[in-house]
Amino acid sequence: MDISPDEYRRHAHRLADWIATYLRDVGDYDVLSHVKPGSIRAQLPKAPPAAAESLDDIIADLDRVVLPGATHWNHPGFLAYFANTASVPGILGEMITAALNLNGMLWRTSPVATELEQVVTDWLRQLFGMGDRWFGMITDTASISTMYVLAAARERDPALGIRQRGMAGRADLPRLRVYCSEHAHSSVDKAVMTLGMGLENVVHIACDADFRMKPEMLARAILADRAQGFRPLAAVATAGTTGMTSIDPIDDIATICQRESLWLHVDGAYGGSAMAVPEMRALFAGLDRADSLVVNPHKWLFTPMDCSVLFTRQPKVLRRAFSLVPEYLTTADGDDVLNYMDYGVQLGRRFRALKLWMVIRAFGADGIAERIRHHCQLARTFADWVRANGDGWSVCAPVPFSTVCFRHVPENETDEAEIAAHNAAIMARVNESGDIFISHTKLGDQYVLRVAIGNLRTTEATLERAWTLLREAVP
Repeated sequence: MDISPDEYRRHAHRLADWIATYLRDVGDYDVLSHVKPGSIRAQLPKAPPAAAESLDDIIADLDRVVLPGATHWNHPGFLAYFANTASVPGILGEMITAALNLNGMLWRTSPVATELEQVVTDWLRQLFGMGDRWFGMITDTASISTMYVLAAARERDPALGIRQRGMAGRADLPRLRVYCSEHAHSSVDKAVMTLGMGLENVVHIACDADFRMKPEMLARAILADRAQGFRPLAAVATAGTTGMTSIDPIDDIATICQRESLWLHVDGAYGGSAMAVPEMRALFAGLDRADSLVVNPHKWLFTPMDCSVLFTRQPKVLRRAFSLVPEYLTTADGDDVLNYMDYGVQLGRRFRALKLWMVIRAFGADGIAERIRHHCQLARTFADWVRANGDGWSVCAPVPFSTVCFRHVPENETDEAEIAAHNAAIMARVNESGDIFISHTKLGDQYVLRVAIGNLRTTEATLERAWTLLREAVP
């Protein structure tokens, strides 16, 4: 039998206090865990306990084992990768989700899981100012969302016969090509690889001085591939590239895709959340001409991991790519209901909609927009500090959102390898401080540092501390 509800109540109160204290004091921890590889495993028994252990002892190990090995993504000084936030309403939503333990594979197996997901994805569509022809569903990550839509792109032409016949050993099947920016996320390559189309068939298109895909180069690549007998299948435009958050010219790419009959997917995993700010929607011109879009609320919409929202204007094609209903999952509900299991490979589906619903309600459309707007202003402020310094510091890319790419170049140094080593050493010194955690990327052959602002707890004082540490780290 399970542990009693009374015992649950006692320990839940204790954990509520623990979580509240953690959220209050998270800035007091070293943001980056400094444990050595294998040290956590060495603390733990090699075999599971034969006898039951008390919840008191288990909870005590949160402080002994878990916290020392955690890199604190909720820390205000977490400025690496794409910072995120497990907000209070999202945390509460996760608690309820775990307690309810719903499986939303069919409408029948939990009607609220399905219908709340329909509602909350449509709320998000409205929050972003998108048209009313979009179908939304929640997945775990943008990587899975991208794989789903590329599978759908392949299914849009039934003549390819891939669903039934596969791809192996078919002389009648041309090489299928997928196009994306040279700065697109690696999930595009992984999706093509996983779907069996081969990494050789991901065509990386050159970018302009602002790191945006060149539409004319996309058009040329498609033309060249057709001349070789290849089949152009899909293009991926990125709205907020991972390295430097550049925004591909979606409208121009959409024109090419429509002319050439390609599926257009927009990767807005990070940047797409900025559409919640009305004055920023112009950056996404042409989006309503795309076939699909992915946005990750677990990045910049303050929702705990994991929660990715996939939108498509081609839901029938997506369903055709994945729907397979064995006898034991047939119901008499018919076309009156939506069964999300038909739109992807997962059968079991967590009730992720609940936490997103609670986050949107708790902050409201205006509150979400104001928080994102504030993060963008903080990034511009930090970029201004870098530009104004003049002592070897420079901003290396445009700052359309809340991420700044920058670096330090010693006087008279021109060797890129030396500059890279110099900036890597600066980053290491900053990250050793415990106060701030930053990451890096490469823009062409330039090694640059990144500050990514997305946590609700990050303030201008946080950035002032980061800027002080960066300057102090210069030898």
